[in-house]
Amino acid sequence: MTVLLRGMVIDVNLDPTQGAEKGKIRPCVIVTNNIYNERVPVIQVVPLTSWTEKKSRITTNVEILPSSKNGLSKQSIADCLQTRPIDYRCRLVKIRGELTSQEMCKIDKALQIIFSL
Repeated sequence: MTVLLRGMVIDVNLDPTQGAEKGKIRPCVIVTNNIYNERVPVIQVVPLTSWTEKKSRITTNVEILPSSKNGLSKQSIADCLQTRPIDYRCRLVKIRGELTSQEMCKIDKALQIIFSL
């Protein structure tokens, strides 16, 4: 059984999508807590997308730089507005790595803004 933890970067098949939803196979960050991650197959993820200057100016987007720890190969943006549930048993492609606690703190702040927490 695959153990998934909060803060992990995983490749997820997000298709099929509708409208402006992020699609295709892309890296995502797990944002649900580890109690849920251990007990249920549906977890919440934040998709990562290619970095652009325009995207970097959006308050609820978080810049993620590539590193050997996170397994990313290019500068990315965590698009926290696109948070979505996935059943990892069907959609997980591979595990890349994990984000730092500082990066997760930035994602947490963005999610607090989006969900008015």
